[in-house]
Amino acid sequence: MSGSHVIRGSVSLPEAELMWRFSRSSGPGGQHVNTSDSKVELSFDLAKTEALPAVWKQRALERLAGRLVDGVVTVRSSEHRSQWRNREAAAVRLTALLAEATAPPPKPRKPTRIPRGINERRLREKKQRSETKRGRGAQNWG
Repeated sequence: MSGSHVIRGSVSLPEAELMWRFSRSSGPGGQHVNTSDSKVELSFDLAKTEALPAVWKQRALERLAGRLVDGVVTVRSSEHRSQWRNREAAAVRLTALLAEATAPPPKPRKPTRIPRGINERRLREKKQRSETKRGRGAQNWG
């Protein structure tokens, strides 16, 4: 993995700030699994980085508070047999996580009023249904 990983727009994670760890992975691979370090852990120090704008950084620190350990966010990948594909998967996962965490908050919903005509029509239809059902009641058929 070379270069940097784009979060959104022109903001990207520099490769120098990413910490990679490799270990043996469980899962598919047969005997190959016992000898190769294909599991990948990618860590990024969110608290100390200068790569993100201050507003984005604060937003991400608040939203990812449950995932952070001493200001560091870690992503794991072991679904592929090759270390290279797991590295790519972990990088994609980290950038997606940071993109979601740094996104601006949604605009607040502005409540709307129900137009009077719609409410009156609903009540009129309710009354008609009520009359229809009342007409079906027990009658003295003599």
